[in-house]
Amino acid sequence: MLQSLVAGFSSEAQEVCQKVTMDLLELEREGLDNEALGKVYTRLARHLHTLKGSAASLGLQDLSSIAHKLEDALAPLRKDIKPMPRPMVDMLLHGLDLFLLRAQAHADGRGDALPDPTAALAQLVADAPPPEEAAGNKVEFPSAPAAAPSAAAPVSAPVHAASQASFVQEEDADAGWRVASHQVTALMREVERLREFRMRLEDRLRDISKAVDLLTARELLAPTARARAMLSAVTAGVRSDGHEASDIVDSLEEGLKSITTRPVRTILEPLQRMVRDLSRQLGKASRLSVVGAEVSLDRRLLEKLRGAMVHLLRNAVDHGIEMPDERERAGKHHEGALTLRVEQQGNILFLELSDDGRGVDAAQVRASAERKGLITADEGARMHETQIRDLIFRPGFSTRTDVTDTSGRGVGLDAVRAAVESMQGRIEVVSTKGSGTRFIITIPMELGSSPVLTVRAIDANVGLPMLAVESTQLATQENLRIGRTKTQLDYNGQLVPVSDLGARLGLRASAPPSEGQPLIIVQSGGKRMALAVDSVVGDRDLVIRPLPAEVRDVPSYQGAAILSRGELLLILRPGWVVTDSAPQAVSMPQSRRALVVDDSLTARALHRAMLEAGGFTVHLAASGARALERLQTEEYDVIICDLEMEEMNGTEVIARLRAQPNTRQIPVILVSANDSASARSRGLAAGADGYLSKRECAAGRLLSEVLDVMSRRGAHA
Repeated sequence: MLQSLVAGFSSEAQEVCQKVTMDLLELEREGLDNEALGKVYTRLARHLHTLKGSAASLGLQDLSSIAHKLEDALAPLRKDIKPMPRPMVDMLLHGLDLFLLRAQAHADGRGDALPDPTAALAQLVADAPPPEEAAGNKVEFPSAPAAAPSAAAPVSAPVHAASQASFVQEEDADAGWRVASHQVTALMREVERLREFRMRLEDRLRDISKAVDLLTARELLAPTARARAMLSAVTAGVRSDGHEASDIVDSLEEGLKSITTRPVRTILEPLQRMVRDLSRQLGKASRLSVVGAEVSLDRRLLEKLRGAMVHLLRNAVDHGIEMPDERERAGKHHEGALTLRVEQQGNILFLELSDDGRGVDAAQVRASAERKGLITADEGARMHETQIRDLIFRPGFSTRTDVTDTSGRGVGLDAVRAAVESMQGRIEVVSTKGSGTRFIITIPMELGSSPVLTVRAIDANVGLPMLAVESTQLATQENLRIGRTKTQLDYNGQLVPVSDLGARLGLRASAPPSEGQPLIIVQSGGKRMALAVDSVVGDRDLVIRPLPAEVRDVPSYQGAAILSRGELLLILRPGWVVTDSAPQAVSMPQSRRALVVDDSLTARALHRAMLEAGGFTVHLAASGARALERLQTEEYDVIICDLEMEEMNGTEVIARLRAQPNTRQIPVILVSANDSASARSRGLAAGADGYLSKRECAAGRLLSEVLDVMSRRGAHA
């Protein structure tokens, strides 16, 4: 299996080296300002650091050493930001050629058959610019072990030679076909369409069954009876077709998953050896344990995650785990423990790396950030501990004062955050000084369906990933423990807190569950919560899509799914469900009418779901012009309007409303992705009665804000 991983690394190295090549070409251009040059130098350093760490994780020490020497060449140039001298660019490009040729040789199983590159490397060093021109840096590349001559390409061969050889080898192989990722993605989209068709077929079948039941309930003439018999036969046929369509969908999806995914262990198992070797190199002892290694993920996602995992683990061993004697003095086992947990819930992937090391020293982090000029002393004094810990993700941050093979270059955790954010994910750090550190990564996933349980609170339907649903129960006097401030469920001998979903969503005041009310036991991150819902609608496989960027960080929802008739189903985040928080008490309006104006389909659906669950009749308009047309024939008690829309923005809509006598007094709430104080002030100055960010809306603030502005405008309940 290791050889297949080396082949995968060779493919990854070709992509990364191409990015490095483009960065080098940009650095020798004239006319870039220092800020732009600094960004390119930082990006280039990240790429080289990734190459070094990934090669070391597979035991390819010759490649790791080459990348390390390339970092050495780059380091002094980052201190004195200016265009890179052309001879230095040439030398680095030839170094990349050498790296790629050796990587391809390792992938082909002939790494030891390459000629000794010492002579070629000596020529590269001789061609490099003098020390004063290259910021005083002299580069020496490592010598490879002597090997028998071969017909391999020379060091100066262009980068594309190795990749072309790889392409020919794949084309000539009998093992399979060469398929582009976008082709597989397009095929998966067709499977999703087939799944939606199956769901519509099920709905049609239910409609036919209802018609048959109605006909059966009446005394019918002979011709009508024959029609009923025909409908019954059609029902049986459609039901059979539905089962076959379901089997086809499941088979296609499983086949595509086998092609597009592979177990996480394929990238995690080599990291265990990396942790061992790095610990020995540093004189430490530590062991990596992996939980959830059999979870299968999109191959493209795995390739992106590999570099991030390498950075986090090297950081944990180097900075987190103490020396054995220091650990024993602190009452710890001499061997440090690192745990990597992988969990998938619906379309969200959770990665958690924890260690039992010394933890993040906030004072040391702050002092280092001030010393490196990342923050001022005044800024540091105003920061709380969480903000100080987040400084470790800043570009250029390092607590090392010297440069080693492992750290000190200021490249590492900022590269991890950049990689995670490029996948639309987020990373958090939690640490206790002296007890250890946890890095928590959450990443949305797009391919494939997930089982979802649909539940209802009042009139609002929401989904729960089935992977987070442990069981369902009915509330009874015997299994509930109702106190003055909290309610608990006696579940398998443990008391589990009970939370009312309607209250958590801000739709009603919190109350203990009634006799026979459904309780959903949800687990996430080692916590449990019994979620009281009004009814359980059912479960089905759905494709969960990430929410738009402006509401992606909302804690309550992790995504949305489209149902068979076009309805939007919001999917709750299990981590939010198990968090015990005080619910809102909201008085319920009766028969109110609201108009939602937004050019985003998802935003309109989110606002509509919240307001309808609160008892409003809701109409939608996709533009300001369409909203004004509706207001000519309809009356509304409140208007929720997006601030940033094409053709006519929110402030222009308000101006038109205030200019007309029949619409002058309608309360208007502006919503926007911009939650800055200045944007809020401009919106209120334009005549809005309220202003909410889209994140606040999706978090449950919309209904209470609507009721508040209606009350201020004198609306009657």
